[in-house]
Amino acid sequence: MKPESSSFDVVVIGGGAAGLSAALMLGRTRRSVAVIDAGAPRNAPAAGVHGFLTREGMDPPELAAAGRLDVQSYGGVIIPGTAVNAVPAGEPRYRFRTTLADGTALRSRRLLLATGLTDVLPDIPGLRERWGKEVLHCPFCHGWEVRDRHIGILGTSAMSVHQALLFRQWSTRITLFLNNTVNPGDDEREQLAARGITVLEGAVTRVLTGNDDDGRLSGVELTGGRVVPVDALAVAPRFVANTGTFAGLGLTPVEHPMGVGEHLAVDEMGATAVDGVWAAGNVANLMLQVLPSAASGSTAAVAINNHLMAEELQEDLEVYRRSSSPTSGPESRIGAEVS
Repeated sequence: MKPESSSFDVVVIGGGAAGLSAALMLGRTRRSVAVIDAGAPRNAPAAGVHGFLTREGMDPPELAAAGRLDVQSYGGVIIPGTAVNAVPAGEPRYRFRTTLADGTALRSRRLLLATGLTDVLPDIPGLRERWGKEVLHCPFCHGWEVRDRHIGILGTSAMSVHQALLFRQWSTRITLFLNNTVNPGDDEREQLAARGITVLEGAVTRVLTGNDDDGRLSGVELTGGRVVPVDALAVAPRFVANTGTFAGLGLTPVEHPMGVGEHLAVDEMGATAVDGVWAAGNVANLMLQVLPSAASGSTAAVAINNHLMAEELQEDLEVYRRSSSPTSGPESRIGAEVS
């Protein structure tokens, strides 16, 4: 459904926790705001949102639906669709133009990017199918749900040793599959041994599922055919911020300092290197869970409102000074309306 207006104070690209939280705050500051929601949240496969105070275990689609209602209650517009391009508009007031896949074009004074990231998983048969279920990556998000069970750690990088040591907090049965990728040093092997973590050589060639109706993960197969039963498999994917829409703005992702993927560089308030453009959530911080993602959207919204307010103040000052000048004529504007 196309919006009644094509011009907004702020266009938010992305309808997840960060984008909706920003739009809620902007609506409460009486800004006109539109949220472009592609309807493909990163956490869609998960059974519930965790660590979000008062929303513990809530179904991710239900959380998003509640957020959309909150935004709409303050006049925010939710536009289902996919943004395919965002560029400078070349106008003094509406500085940006965002185009959707259906050809809808929106103008905005400011732009917030909240498009999240893509989890790039190893190319192992059966892994993607159980992602967000028994295949997981964040112990703080899902460790409680697999506590005291046999948890495998799929080696993908040097961070996999840390991941194994971290998951040991939730279970005494941890197996680290080196997967021909991880080569722990002597100190790391001692740490793993001290925590009772089993270390297995060889590549993981397949993720196996059981014969039950749910098709739950049952184990992994190693080179040579050895099968190791596990109840859950932790994997550290490469995180890649979803930035293809923003190439026309001159924004390019940079490598994360921890080497876990690519993100948009922002300051502490979410401002990017392009004046008038902010980013919030996982597109800017690859490590954020749902609650801090929402908080980052709120923080960016405050900064955006203040940026707009400063522009409006300058406009009104210029009008006021002209109207107060001894040479001002009868057509001077006094107390011009703030847009």
